[in-house]
Amino acid sequence: MKETTRNPILVALDVPDAVAAWKLASELAPVVGGFKIGAELFTSAGPDIVPRIRALERPVFLDLKFHDIPNTVARSVAAATRLGAQMLTIHTSGGLAMMRAAEESARRAAPTAPPLVLGVTVLTSMDSRALAETGAGENVARQVERLAQLALRAGLRGLVCSPLEITALRQILPVEIQLVTPGIRTGQESSDDQSRTLSPRQALAAGANWLVIGRPICAAPQPRAAAEQILASLH
Repeated sequence: MKETTRNPILVALDVPDAVAAWKLASELAPVVGGFKIGAELFTSAGPDIVPRIRALERPVFLDLKFHDIPNTVARSVAAATRLGAQMLTIHTSGGLAMMRAAEESARRAAPTAPPLVLGVTVLTSMDSRALAETGAGENVARQVERLAQLALRAGLRGLVCSPLEITALRQILPVEIQLVTPGIRTGQESSDDQSRTLSPRQALAAGANWLVIGRPICAAPQPRAAAEQILASLH
């Protein structure tokens, strides 16, 4: 994925249908590093949206956060790989066997380089109180590190994590592990459901490889200009 070194911006196509997604992606493709397709768009537009966005010659990050028994997740990962996704997500809380099955399936199903299977640790919408309500304790950072180390044991090559955990993870993970970071905000947005955020420049400085950016670009009056401004701020 050569785009990693040139342009780390993954735009979250958090739009309701394929028409809106294609319009936005076509406008932004020349100035961003790739696109994230999440549950809303995938459910609305169907699997064909993945190869359609891939036709813009940018990586597609399929963010469906698979979490099920190992065999079901393995089959889902294989299907996503055949669609052409170059990144995809699973929940690390699914356990060691599930994560191993996902990584092995990605490698078997890929005709060339396998997609990057990314483990989701703690959702960026969750703070200590929300985490405690699930029975996982109140220390978000400790839970993130525990799940990250489990993902490493499973053979995963990347993680999704909050910007605020990047520095700590870089101290315990091999340098080749890719860190994909949502919760990116420029400081100009209204408050939303992201609890743990940093600016694009701060996240890269902390050690992120990819920045998932949605509302700061997609909700801007001029999305391409907003993307260009964010990219310029990184240099």
